Amino acid sequence: MNKIIFYTLILMLSITVKALSQTNTQIKNNKKNKDLTFEKQIENIATSIEFTIFREKNELKMKIDSLESDFINKLITAEELNEKKINQAEITAKNIEILIDLQRVKIDSLIQYKVNDENTDIRFKMDTINGKRTVTYFKNNDTRYYEIPEFKIYKNDIDRENRLSKRTTSQFIFAMGLNNLITQGENLENSDYRVWGSHFYEWGLTYNSRILKNANLLHAKYGFSVMYNNLRPTNNQLFVKNDNQTNLENSLYDLSESRLRNVQLVFPIHLEFDFSPKKQSKDGKKSYFKTHESIRMGFGGYGGFNIKSKQITKYKLDGDRVKDKQKGDFNTSDFVYGLSTYIGYKQTSLYVKYDINPLFKNNTIDQNNVSLGVRFDFN
Repeated sequence: MNKIIFYTLILMLSITVKALSQTNTQIKNNKKNKDLTFEKQIENIATSIEFTIFREKNELKMKIDSLESDFINKLITAEELNEKKINQAEITAKNIEILIDLQRVKIDSLIQYKVNDENTDIRFKMDTINGKRTVTYFKNNDTRYYEIPEFKIYKNDIDRENRLSKRTTSQFIFAMGLNNLITQGENLENSDYRVWGSHFYEWGLTYNSRILKNANLLHAKYGFSVMYNNLRPTNNQLFVKNDNQTNLENSLYDLSESRLRNVQLVFPIHLEFDFSPKKQSKDGKKSYFKTHESIRMGFGGYGGFNIKSKQITKYKLDGDRVKDKQKGDFNTSDFVYGLSTYIGYKQTSLYVKYDINPLFKNNTIDQNNVSLGVRFDFN
């Protein structure tokens, strides 16, 4: 009785170990198949079918060769030879059909899994464009990442490479620095304006188009900008408009602030030389050009309109703080145009711009605005 119990336990243990081993093998195979891409699994099945057909045909050829040898040795008749050839061919065709059906079941299972599993990651959104309803589909599991401070969002590497391959890209620009006036017959050392107190600011949007298809050197850069040019006079002076003349005069008060601001909307255009090298995609199959990766320099100009002029003064009167804002044209030129250039590395450049038009259109002595600063092109 004890022997029976012992052998029963050994048998049950053996069955359990075998079942666990098979289960573990199945889990490993499932994990291995799951790690393979859908396309790779289909490719493996196609290869299996190809080998199956080759194996069956090769075995059929060997059997037919054996039958023909029997016929030559007069072990079978010609009629028996043809009958056995047809029979073996039918058996081979049946075997191939059965094996292919098994692989077809695997393909159907893969397709069903693809439909049931991956479609759960697909979403859609509905928009109305020009009165027509449109539906955009997208996948939730796209690998998105961000480029800061370029303010670019890419769904994945392919999306990034496709967008970087475009010949036209856009940039947000911001520039700031020193501002002053060049007066006819004078130099900046004798300027009536504070060198470190007069500033300019510029922000805008530009487009950058690669001129050559297969080279990254030449680009056309164009867009629009809003410029703020500030002038702070020295020696307690302020701007005074007398008919068609605008001149600096001494203030009756002790000014703590005296500033003339001109706001301009301009449309710059530059020929840009970009020495950024050619890039390769991660798979090495595609090359593309990316801007703002090396030394850059641009030469060009701008034209536009003066949209606002305002003078701000601050002083004390009877112990009270007073701030005056005077808005007007101050006889400033309505149209502005000038030359500009920049040179730098990657996104940062040294920036110079010069107004060809005089700041005050009717003054007897021309004064032209000039700016020097830094410029940032966020690609």
